[in-house]
Amino acid sequence: MTTRARGGYWHEVWRQMRSTRRAMWGLWIVASLAFVAVFADLIANEKPYYLELDGENYFPIATDYAVWLGFETWPKALVNADYRRLAERAERAVWPPIPYTATRVDITGETYAPPSREHWLGTDQLGRDVAAGMVHGVRVSLTIGLIVVAIQATLGILLGALAGFYAGWIDLVLSRFFELMLGIPTFFLIITVAAIFPPSIYLIMAILGLTGWVGIARFVRAEFFKVRAQEFVAAAQGLGGSHARVMLRHILPNAIAPVLVAMSFGVATAILTESGLSFLGIGVPQHLVTWGSILAVARSNTFAWWLAVFPGLAIFLTVTAYNLLGDGLRDALDPKLDVR
Repeated sequence: MTTRARGGYWHEVWRQMRSTRRAMWGLWIVASLAFVAVFADLIANEKPYYLELDGENYFPIATDYAVWLGFETWPKALVNADYRRLAERAERAVWPPIPYTATRVDITGETYAPPSREHWLGTDQLGRDVAAGMVHGVRVSLTIGLIVVAIQATLGILLGALAGFYAGWIDLVLSRFFELMLGIPTFFLIITVAAIFPPSIYLIMAILGLTGWVGIARFVRAEFFKVRAQEFVAAAQGLGGSHARVMLRHILPNAIAPVLVAMSFGVATAILTESGLSFLGIGVPQHLVTWGSILAVARSNTFAWWLAVFPGLAIFLTVTAYNLLGDGLRDALDPKLDVR
């Protein structure tokens, strides 16, 4: 039975992925992190899901989203409300699993509190709940990783495709440009920008994206050189297909496999870089709670072991998961893969 009859190339890639245990572990961890990132506000929030107050029913978290989208305004009873005090006189209140936000400061409460029933992963120097910070830190880390890789992939695929398809002087000029970009020290560029501009996570994402695309561009260039020599590309050109159509419809789908692997590794690299910058306090706003910023507090407070163990473990698991996923993709997309 042919590969096409069984579902085609990508079906075979998925079958090969499923047969690799470490790749599936990486995929499940990545999927779990994505779930936490999407539903972070429903997992850790100082606002209740449901509040019954003076005979009225309120849904503060849902209302928060509706107000943010401009669909409605806050009810008078909930404007600038302290929900913990409000819940004391409420008929009923349903809270998220972690009833805190990552930025809720409580210096009058327990600071450096170890893990307990009230604070699952303890608190930091400002009394902020570490579990809430870990949950919302997932969103920050994955957002940075995905946006950085999206920028890198867009630039890398575009410039690599142009260099590999047209060759000649265009390839010569772009290849020298690739070599020039490799000489830019990303870390020192971030330090320079952080010294000039106010701390901004968007600047960090832009710099990481605009300086890290060369590897993807080289992959695409090499694949385009190889695929454009195939007979089906010559046939498409002979039938009058435009350069853009031939590149997008015929060459790129057959050259994208190595790019997917590079993108998976790129997400891990971006997350690790952001965590390192947050740990050093470079370019990341002070109010933004990330895994690296939680880890930085443990540097001067070694007795608070939970501030080092939990974010360090999260960074390790996330980077390892993306690397395992990348390894699995590389093996599954191997052109020498046995598809019988």
